[in-house]
Amino acid sequence: MNWIDEVSIKLKRKNQVLFSRSSEYMQDLIMLFETQSHRVMALWAFDFAYGSIVKLKDKYPEENRPGEALETARDWAFGRVKMRLAQRKILDCHAFAKEIENKEDIAICHSIGQACAVVHTAGHAIGYPIYDLTALIYKLGIENCKEAVEKRKQEYIEKIIYWNEHLCDYQGTWADFMLK
Repeated sequence: MNWIDEVSIKLKRKNQVLFSRSSEYMQDLIMLFETQSHRVMALWAFDFAYGSIVKLKDKYPEENRPGEALETARDWAFGRVKMRLAQRKILDCHAFAKEIENKEDIAICHSIGQACAVVHTAGHAIGYPIYDLTALIYKLGIENCKEAVEKRKQEYIEKIIYWNEHLCDYQGTWADFMLK
């Protein structure tokens, strides 16, 4: 079964999330993510979360929780704040998703939360594309999303390659747990 068929079934079942860790379409990403350092995955996640925050800011200019989640997650990764504060901000971002009704925006909120949680463990990284691609399908519709979804997946891969090649260019500090 191809990913469009799988997503179509989930849409018919009225699932809110259209991909999962077990989705065949995600398996190559999961394998790629598992070979990366925690720092590479964090920088990757921060880049994508920032782009998602920009999308939300246009629609919800007074809403700061997604941006605060990213800022605090960065501070946590860089050793400037403790986990509990970052965890609270990430949960606040997810709470915002429960306050809105637009399915695309809900998925974007959750994608940001998952990206920020990569600081806790790189295993959260797959959560970003699961929600981000879900948002893209809600935006474009299943009949118009194939090219955009496949292009976006390629962007995830290209950003991993970028951070693998440029990790040494990052000039900031890291929390000790990020160096392991």
